[in-house]
Amino acid sequence: MELKLGICQLKVTEVKEENLAKAEKLISQAAAAGAELIVLPEMFNCPYQQDLFSQFAENATNSETLTLLAGLARKHHCYLVGGSIPEREGPNLYNTCFCFDRDGRIIARHRKIHLFDIEIPGKIAFKESAVLQAGEELTWFDTEFGRFGVVICYDLRFPELFRLLVDAGVKAVLIPAAFNLTTGPAHWEVLMRSRAIDNQVYIIGVSPARNTTASYVAYGHSIVVDPWGSVLWEAGEVETVEIVPVELSNVEAVRQSLPLLAHRRSDLYQLRGCRK
Repeated sequence: MELKLGICQLKVTEVKEENLAKAEKLISQAAAAGAELIVLPEMFNCPYQQDLFSQFAENATNSETLTLLAGLARKHHCYLVGGSIPEREGPNLYNTCFCFDRDGRIIARHRKIHLFDIEIPGKIAFKESAVLQAGEELTWFDTEFGRFGVVICYDLRFPELFRLLVDAGVKAVLIPAAFNLTTGPAHWEVLMRSRAIDNQVYIIGVSPARNTTASYVAYGHSIVVDPWGSVLWEAGEVETVEIVPVELSNVEAVRQSLPLLAHRRSDLYQLRGCRK
């Protein structure tokens, strides 16, 4: 069964109302073009900026953003993967992706598991853990097309997480992400293709469009990779809406022709010391 995947690479500003209005516009464009599952970028309603996460944070039980997304999923009768937003629960803040079914109900919530704490001298420094808490759960949801996993940005760099999602039966992994102009050119495509090849799944990475006036400039280049590791589509830097057809049955076809998952030696994948 072919799925029409909608990618919304939107430009994020420091005005939440503008971001939500733009998200509504792009989601509606994707739905009008026939998208059945639509994906937004990481932190689509908030600049990716540590000192703004608390200011933009919303509680899931009383959220302007989630109310909008639920209504759009219901209106367009589509699955909607709501990128991520700063979520507040009690004293804690999380980088969270909420996913909605065709009736606008929340069917999954992924809190970013691996927090982005890096310092590359002279290029970039960021410390999510200074303001955010890490998630503690793996995330997937089921559709008539198959099972989808959800991770957020830096989670992409941890192959153990993806293998667990594959063991849980996912056929595609959705990745709202905001790589930057240092890590993006170096690692974005190679990591997306690597996770697809290693796990024989579709990989869908969705970034914000590039905003050169922001303190953190996203790389852009939203991407769809098939289970063979081929890039089906890749955006540039600018705001983009794209419909990408994917056929999840290709996952099993690739796994049958190159049965690497069946060839795993799990009996040996343990630390037992070295034989001399």
